[in-house]
Amino acid sequence: MTDCSDSLVPARFHVLAEASPGLLSRLLQPLAKRDLVADLVLARREGECVRVEIALEAMPAGMVHLVAGNIAQVVGVIDLRGGADARRAA
Repeated sequence: MTDCSDSLVPARFHVLAEASPGLLSRLLQPLAKRDLVADLVLARREGECVRVEIALEAMPAGMVHLVAGNIAQVVGVIDLRGGADARRAA
């Protein structure tokens, strides 16, 4: 019997954060420390803020909430959406 946390699910994180040097690398760090590589990273500056979308086509279901929690804790993050939705869909 397989563990549900080992199944792979698509995950997409939508982040709104204050624009600052090093923001993108700080947002990707929670993936890197788990040996995950994003399939898509889109960033657009909107005045004093940056909107970032990070997507993975296949991510271990058990890591989705961990990565979402780490991204939410990045200095300057104002809002985080997604991530957990992918876990519920699994």
